[in-house]
Amino acid sequence: MPPTAQSLTGSQIRQKFLDFFAERGHKVLPSASLVPEDPTVLLTIAGMLPFKPIFLGQRTSEFRRATTSQKCVRTNDIENVGRTARHHTFFEMLGNFSFGDYFKEQAIAWGWELSTQVFGLPPERLVVSVFREDDEAYSIWRDRIGVPETRIKRMGEEDNFWASGPTGPCGPCSEIYYDFHPERGDQNIDLEDGSRFIEFYNLVFMQYNRDATGNLTPLQNKNIDTGMGLERMAQILQRVPNNYETDLIFPIIKTAADIAGTDYAQSGEQTKISLKVIGDHIRAVVHMIADDIRASNIGRGYVLRRLIRRVVRHGRLIGISGLFTAQVAETAIALAESAYPNVRNQEAAIKAELEREETRFLKTLERGEKLLAEILAKKPEQISGVDAFTLYDTYGFPLELTQEIAAEGGLTVDVAGFDAEMKKQVERAKEAHETIDLTVQGSLDKLAEHIHSTEFVGYSELSAGARVEVLLLDGQPAEEAEAGTEIRAVLDRTPFYAESGGQIGDRGYLSGDNLLVRIEDVKKESDFFVHFGRVERGVLRAGDTVTAVTDQSCRRRVQANHTATHLLQAALKKIVSDSISQAGSLVAFDRLRFDFNCPRPLTALELEQVEEQVNSWIAEGASAQIAEMPLAEAKAKGAIAMFGEKYADVVRVVDYPGVSMELCGGTHVGNTAEIGAFKIISETGVASGVRRIEAVAGPSVLDYLNVRDKVVRELSDRFKVKPEEIPDRIAGLQAELKAAQKQLEAVKAELAVAKSDQLLATAEPVGDFKIIVAQLEDVGAEALKTAAERLLQKLGSGAVVLGSVPEPEKVNFIACFSPDVNKKGLQAGKFIGGIAKICGGGGGGRPNMAQAGGRDPSKLKDALESARTQLVEGLG
Repeated sequence: MPPTAQSLTGSQIRQKFLDFFAERGHKVLPSASLVPEDPTVLLTIAGMLPFKPIFLGQRTSEFRRATTSQKCVRTNDIENVGRTARHHTFFEMLGNFSFGDYFKEQAIAWGWELSTQVFGLPPERLVVSVFREDDEAYSIWRDRIGVPETRIKRMGEEDNFWASGPTGPCGPCSEIYYDFHPERGDQNIDLEDGSRFIEFYNLVFMQYNRDATGNLTPLQNKNIDTGMGLERMAQILQRVPNNYETDLIFPIIKTAADIAGTDYAQSGEQTKISLKVIGDHIRAVVHMIADDIRASNIGRGYVLRRLIRRVVRHGRLIGISGLFTAQVAETAIALAESAYPNVRNQEAAIKAELEREETRFLKTLERGEKLLAEILAKKPEQISGVDAFTLYDTYGFPLELTQEIAAEGGLTVDVAGFDAEMKKQVERAKEAHETIDLTVQGSLDKLAEHIHSTEFVGYSELSAGARVEVLLLDGQPAEEAEAGTEIRAVLDRTPFYAESGGQIGDRGYLSGDNLLVRIEDVKKESDFFVHFGRVERGVLRAGDTVTAVTDQSCRRRVQANHTATHLLQAALKKIVSDSISQAGSLVAFDRLRFDFNCPRPLTALELEQVEEQVNSWIAEGASAQIAEMPLAEAKAKGAIAMFGEKYADVVRVVDYPGVSMELCGGTHVGNTAEIGAFKIISETGVASGVRRIEAVAGPSVLDYLNVRDKVVRELSDRFKVKPEEIPDRIAGLQAELKAAQKQLEAVKAELAVAKSDQLLATAEPVGDFKIIVAQLEDVGAEALKTAAERLLQKLGSGAVVLGSVPEPEKVNFIACFSPDVNKKGLQAGKFIGGIAKICGGGGGGRPNMAQAGGRDPSKLKDALESARTQLVEGLG
């Protein structure tokens, strides 16, 4: 690269980009969480995603220009990570946005100025692409910027017309490419040549709306959405052959290489690929965990788990045998903390989650190795592609490791078959491919231009006059609704709280002249409050003026539970750990539920202390101080925000001085004494690293206690003891029951032995052995074992296989083999496991004795017949 281009660190590139656009009137905004506001998208996968409502016209922006460095995670190209120079799961997208302000000419001019003057890229090394029909952009590049026609390429719709879905906002785009080999000339330039060109800046001109038939109509406001890949610009300016060797990622790779005892520069290609995968994926998982995502088997939790397991797998491939992910994460945290302070704040949670998942997966790998050993024990000529893929997909077992172990046994793997299975999975994945759906959905969308946003007056009023703006029946606009009809109504103003922030919607009614509409729920759609109800009397018409009244009892209950939730979080932070943060909540009329990040269950003492602390704060009677203030001021005061939640510049702060201060839009009591009481019902785990407390507060505590008091009184009457004596009475009954069960088992065992003696007459000679294969009725596992051992002892040399159905949908098996039967190659463990499969079960044990179980008693006869046949064949 010519010396005119600056060699900048990744942090310097990020800052120069943001400073450039800040100087040109753009609002610098922090990166949004990787957990998007949009529920239709699993993860934040593009820089524009946080602005989706603005582009759709669902929300008006407080500023016309913005710039961000947005962290993103995509997994649709995960198999290419480490194998190409530029594919990543985690990446940062530098973007500048215009919401109906400047358009093509200004966006192009600034893009060129930033690239050539700020970053110093030589103009002769840049090539631009435009949509083939976008003559306006072509002319700007050629006539205003001065790019030679030979270095402006017209591209087709698949390359240069941006659209995230079949309908919605869209438009042509223009891309800027860096040319690593300008000496090859301008003739027949092929921008698909990755060895020569890299696209680093994409300018999207969002100027159309596409309908369901494919027709394009101009948008009322033309918008700009751009994206510059930070990693790609770092590769260019730092003069390295790929994104992985930039200062954004390479220190992570070096840490992993040091742990593995290898030198990246001297490593073979496969080792480099594994190191790149580790470097990329560790960045992704560090930021995902910092944004309160926890590993699970569904949704974004599954994405996190998959990435962690790939890190562990590739660590194993390069020779790392112990735990290592937390150590590599230390480097990733150090690299990211200046731009994203939350990763350092969440360091303990990040390391704990990594260690938990890594430990679990190492056990999974052990199971995969065991299955592979079983496959090899069958002495196949080749390991099938299906088996290799099962090991890979189900057990996370790398194909490379399968090939290595197979080679030690002189075998090969059907790689073509494996690739075929992989292709099937890729096709399935494509069907579920993540896209940003910018299509406006919902029945209200067609009416948006006629609807005013709903004014919420419920903080200060429990009833209010209102006008019915929209009336919906079965999701369709209607003029009127008669008694008995289920309706949805949008009002111009309402005292009803709409479901939000974990708090459910208010209940109440709408009234008018000879009109009563019972409201059961209220939800928010964009800026509209949708009231769900039923007309109980009269006729409700669009345009009617009504009185909207909330159910005061329900409101008091939900206020008590919501404020108690705030006190609960404060108590958990004080007593358990200050690092605890909210991971979800439910505030209902009858209960509250609070999910929080914690790597372990709470002790009984901690729960008792938390409950006592909350009730102490309730008794102190702290008054609420609720105010609206700038977000920065609220955070400076120490207000707790739910991480990942999107807040406006001006926020509502609910403060109970000295106790709790949070950003919250919910309804609350005026004084903590109004809650009355707080009671924890349960504490459980709901996901890896996430705990859940369910509790009641206010009037709900009395409901809870009344139910339990009734149960206690009934038990006291039934047992004829005082309430405080109930636990001892139950313990006594349990002891009696346990003793009776032991006596019953002993009787059953004696009965089984007695019955088994009768089976000696049925012993069947097979060669030099005798076998007994039979069913004993209503016999438990231990009694069955006793009977089989006694029979074998009397047979001397032979095999005994017994089956029983001790209860519906349960089958027990036992196999006892003498040592000389084992010498014939029959092992009781493997034998009985195969027999049990016929009844939908399994099991195993030692070569001489093994037990198994099944779930289908109807197949018991078939299973025992199969056992007899196999014994005859094996011993004859």
